[in-house]
Amino acid sequence: MALPESVAFAVGLSSALTILGTLLVTIRSSAWHFWPPGEKSWKYRLHWGCVAVFNLSLVATAIFDWNSWILPRPSSFVGGALLAVAGVVIFVASERSFERHETMGLSGDLHTSGLYARSRNPQYVGMVVGIVGVALVVNSLLVTVLALLHVSWVLLLPFAEEPWLREEFGEEYQTYKRQVPRFVGAETFRSE
Repeated sequence: MALPESVAFAVGLSSALTILGTLLVTIRSSAWHFWPPGEKSWKYRLHWGCVAVFNLSLVATAIFDWNSWILPRPSSFVGGALLAVAGVVIFVASERSFERHETMGLSGDLHTSGLYARSRNPQYVGMVVGIVGVALVVNSLLVTVLALLHVSWVLLLPFAEEPWLREEFGEEYQTYKRQVPRFVGAETFRSE
């Protein structure tokens, strides 16, 4: 492994592990809560700073380690591109329900319509689908490791958010939680 991709990968790895660590602390501790930050505090800056560094290092790793792995071409490229586009579409469509500060973990309203009537976390579903697509397109073991770490933290985010949502919205959230799956379930695909 050459120096540029080693450095890019190491930076992405440390950022992802920091995010995972803060989420695990939030989930396991009643005293320390890193996510959602609720305000623009040092926790907010830590989380979003790590996300920005991770994203930059993921792009750098993808550039330096492009098509270095074992996936068959062109099928992994085409399939990955379709997944990446689908993930972006899901993410953008669900993000449009929010104001900017709400999607960044700051206080706001409980959204239960649109894609949020099908999944409590459609943005996260979009992220998972999209990052898996990116890993397939890039065809790099290093990018795949970073993508798996990204998926891991995205899957943990709701467990950190749900106690805050329960506290913030009470019975309204509890009712919503009973009716709509966390990610994807049979309810996601029911017809109106």
